[in-house]
Amino acid sequence: MRAAQEERIIMRTFDDILADFELLDDWEDRYRYVIELGRELEPLPEGATNDENKVPGCVSQVWLLSRHDAASPPHLFFQGDSDAHIVRGLVAITLALYSGKTAPEILALDAETVFAELGLKEHLTPQRSNGLRSMVGRIRRDAQAALAEAA
Repeated sequence: MRAAQEERIIMRTFDDILADFELLDDWEDRYRYVIELGRELEPLPEGATNDENKVPGCVSQVWLLSRHDAASPPHLFFQGDSDAHIVRGLVAITLALYSGKTAPEILALDAETVFAELGLKEHLTPQRSNGLRSMVGRIRRDAQAALAEAA
């Protein structure tokens, strides 16, 4: 069961999520889908829900872990979690967008435009929108740090 769940997580791309969103007629169904995405997140390692991994600026608690490979440019890989169902789903969407990309690709991505394709801006509270921006900011800082380390 665990292997099948991990395969499903790895195979879910942002384009898959966007296509699924387009099939859902109303925002109640889309919110349920976002919650489902959050349930598919790989659990964080024991002890990872700490202050070092916590994303400041989020009303709900959000934790992000990042690692990068030794390639040039480095590829970054992320794991995340939240204590709130919808936010956990937003974490899953954010990870689908960014995880596995190179640092320059991450820095070139205009997350606001990409998330607008999902219609999130109009359907999130200002606090959740701020939290989403905080997650993106953290990911961008991690990409900048990976580039600096690789230089």
